[in-house]
Amino acid sequence: MQRIHCGIVPPHLLTRLAALQDPRLSGASTAARHALLELDPVLRERSEALRAPVRRGSAIAGSLTRRIHDAGGREELPGEVVRAEGAPPTGDVAADEAYDGLGSTYRLFSEEYGRSSIDGAGKRLDATVHYGSNYDNAFWDGERMVFGDGDGEIFGRFTASLTVISHELTHGFTQYSTNLEYQGQSGALNESLSDVFGVLVEQRDLGQDAASATWLVGAGIFTPSVRGEALRSLKAPGTAYDDDVLGKDPQPATMGDYVETTSDNGGVHINSGIPNHAFYLAATALGGEAWTGVGRIWYDAVLSGTIPPDCDFPTFAQATQDAAGRRFGPDSRGAGAVADAWTRVGVLR
Repeated sequence: MQRIHCGIVPPHLLTRLAALQDPRLSGASTAARHALLELDPVLRERSEALRAPVRRGSAIAGSLTRRIHDAGGREELPGEVVRAEGAPPTGDVAADEAYDGLGSTYRLFSEEYGRSSIDGAGKRLDATVHYGSNYDNAFWDGERMVFGDGDGEIFGRFTASLTVISHELTHGFTQYSTNLEYQGQSGALNESLSDVFGVLVEQRDLGQDAASATWLVGAGIFTPSVRGEALRSLKAPGTAYDDDVLGKDPQPATMGDYVETTSDNGGVHINSGIPNHAFYLAATALGGEAWTGVGRIWYDAVLSGTIPPDCDFPTFAQATQDAAGRRFGPDSRGAGAVADAWTRVGVLR
């Protein structure tokens, strides 16, 4: 069974932090070692017991329902309920950011694409904040969102970035729509879909068109000591950070730089840069609001029934071409922009 536990911080970054010998960053090193060697394996084992029914339709009406828990620094889920749907802000920044981010993500899928929550059946959106002590990640475990507060040296709180919240919640959408295997190219597509819809949630919230958006995932979670804008860039994969501690962003933008690796489930957080960049190229070529243009094409492709769990990049590229043809016409600007984007990143020839 696939592993549903999906963290926003890729293992290669945690591995690098865990190996640090600098006493000034001992907190970050200790937090990364704990996440890699002790905590994440336990969470993965828990998530492997979860299996999701695939729902491609949106026939069941629902309304936005959120519930935020506070783990209080413990490694126990779900924690104490601190805010339910319709309740006023708590005054806890992380809890209120999580509440608002879940709402923004729900509204994109509901108001733009007609989907009743992430599962197409009105699922309540649950999140836990203040998970663990200095926990350096945020993840979707198959049932809920979970956010750490960061180590304070490299990472701050993970709710500070709307794209982190929407990225992780989109793993739930993927779980209930295609259940893409979290390995190799299908795993990279899984990560890419979360990046794509993650940035679309932020762009819609800010009223940005494709030309004015930053196209960054995870902006705001690094401390000021880090030389970097974010965890990933759809506009320019490989440029999100270049830091003495973290190293250089390893994401490729084209198939010519595809990374063959056995780590990180076959490089799912690295090679996702290729489909990410294809989406960016198509969105900026078409222009306007990306969530109403190319975003609809990607959404239609995911729900088309033609995406197998082990989907590779060419199969997904074809599905988006077919979806563009159905929605805008085979000779439309949208269809042309999608085909050209996949060609420019080397997936199609």
